[in-house]
Amino acid sequence: MTADATDPVVLVLFGARGDLARRMLFPSLYRLARAGRLPEDYRIIGSGRSSPDSLDEFRDSVRDGLAESFEELDGAVADELLDRLTFQSANDEDGAELAAKVRQAEDDLGDGTQILIYLSVPPAAMKPMVEMLGREGLADGARLIVEKPFGTDLNSSRDLAAATEAVADEEHVYRIDHFLGKEAVQNILALRFANGLLEPSWNRSHIESVQIDVPEDIALEGRGSFYESTGCFRDMVSTHLCQVLGFVAMETPVTLDASGLRDAKARVFDDMRPLDPARVVFGQYDGYRGEDGVDDESDVETLVALEAFVDNDRWRGVPFYLRTGKAMGDNRRTVTLTFRTPTPALFGEASRDQLVLDLTGTPTATLELNVKKPGPELAAERVGSDLRLAPGEHEQDGLDAYERLLLDVMRGDQTLFARADEVDRLWQVCQPVLDTPPPVQSYEKGSWGPESAVQLPGAVGWRLPDD
Repeated sequence: MTADATDPVVLVLFGARGDLARRMLFPSLYRLARAGRLPEDYRIIGSGRSSPDSLDEFRDSVRDGLAESFEELDGAVADELLDRLTFQSANDEDGAELAAKVRQAEDDLGDGTQILIYLSVPPAAMKPMVEMLGREGLADGARLIVEKPFGTDLNSSRDLAAATEAVADEEHVYRIDHFLGKEAVQNILALRFANGLLEPSWNRSHIESVQIDVPEDIALEGRGSFYESTGCFRDMVSTHLCQVLGFVAMETPVTLDASGLRDAKARVFDDMRPLDPARVVFGQYDGYRGEDGVDDESDVETLVALEAFVDNDRWRGVPFYLRTGKAMGDNRRTVTLTFRTPTPALFGEASRDQLVLDLTGTPTATLELNVKKPGPELAAERVGSDLRLAPGEHEQDGLDAYERLLLDVMRGDQTLFARADEVDRLWQVCQPVLDTPPPVQSYEKGSWGPESAVQLPGAVGWRLPDD
């Protein structure tokens, strides 16, 4: 990690009164301020289609959100953050007053001020907002932070890419996928490329299958209208899960920087086989249609399970099983690598070795191997060992995902952000499913989804929490 940001910053936050800002962005800015990682001089301008009743009301609502996120809120840090926070309404048709406010803040902070524009808006609003930024000159030299999903299909993603390219150079565009900001996801790289024990076996000769499993036990939590317009496949698969797949499957990058890592990830996506709709399962939990903002006859999927392949020398023939969904049996994020059974099978049908990476919170892993069963017989049984993947003295040093990514934008580091060619290729991989979506099957809340999703990986099955 390079040095913290020092140049003055004006952060323009579209969607400043929304759920993402309240739960993630403002708490992340508070943590950065508390740790002394924000520049000495900065301003935050919240924006949205409608204005709060007053600036004090807006600041109070942000403070209330911070109080919900932190048991012990440092009042002095919060006061300093809120004192630098203002609001100016804007929409895709008129951003003149916002542009004037940004330029005034830039003049106040002086030479070297960097403009950051965070677009936390619905997918349908993203392209018009980008075009407005161009018309008002706000995008000139600014760093644009674009929230996923990046379009809703291949054509809309290309329209958005063209609009973005018209107002900003690619080096100024930060397509944010917060999964890549997680310490545990980044630790996949260290685990692979810093350990001679693992890297030689990270291939099809030794690995039988890979699972990337992100079930959630929560339902919509007030996001019905968003899910109706997006669905689970667009929300999670074409972004988060495929990006994690890129980290798991990449070849050794030339360098551990934005160019090297994103080149290696892009090569994985180039080698991905377009998804086969026949190997994709869509599910919808019972009761979804009764949620606020959901159509009474909605066929939007709340669960996806699928089989993917990377057709290159390292991974050819190895299935990657991806699963995610709402109102499922557990809340977790895991990557499970299942290793092939040695031949000849001297110990009979021994259980397959597995390396299970937990991507939640502090990075951990479970290694499950076959060992001799105590007793007079030469027989094997399975044992598991938990590995802590963060040294104890540094266990509390990790940054939350949005905290890390906001800091990276301020430093101008694009390493953990998606590049335009990656996004385009992933939509090419996913488009067959959008063209011919599988039927949506119902499943009970708290279950593991429809039976066809449960059976998708075959005999090995999904790794479950009680395994």
